Amino acid sequence: MVHTVSDPTSIFGSLTVYSQENFRGLRRVYRGNLGIADVDSVLTGIESLRFFSTNPNATLVLFDRSRFRDNFYILRGNRSIRELDDILRRGDVESLIATNQRLTAAQVRRIQRTGNLPPGYRLI
Repeated sequence: MVHTVSDPTSIFGSLTVYSQENFRGLRRVYRGNLGIADVDSVLTGIESLRFFSTNPNATLVLFDRSRFRDNFYILRGNRSIRELDDILRRGDVESLIATNQRLTAAQVRRIQRTGNLPPGYRLI
């Protein structure tokens, strides 16, 4: 697939979430820089996901509490996660951030501390 500048996935990437493990069930596609404050509020729960970006430094951050709190795990680049709740050792994924930008650990800690996403991000 060739991406052009007018194609939003080349600028922002895309996040596809599924209601069941192994990319099954209901699905929803999001584009742009975003944070999902409570994964249980989307499709009655997100069980698997695919994150795509043309930027190798694109960032997916998974948190084990809602509203971007507690422990987090940073992933870079494209990801396909068949069973979301198997990623974190200390618990289920309860919130996440997906962005075409590189978020540093310090930036993620600021989001964690304040609960506020950077300017230009959508809160879902």
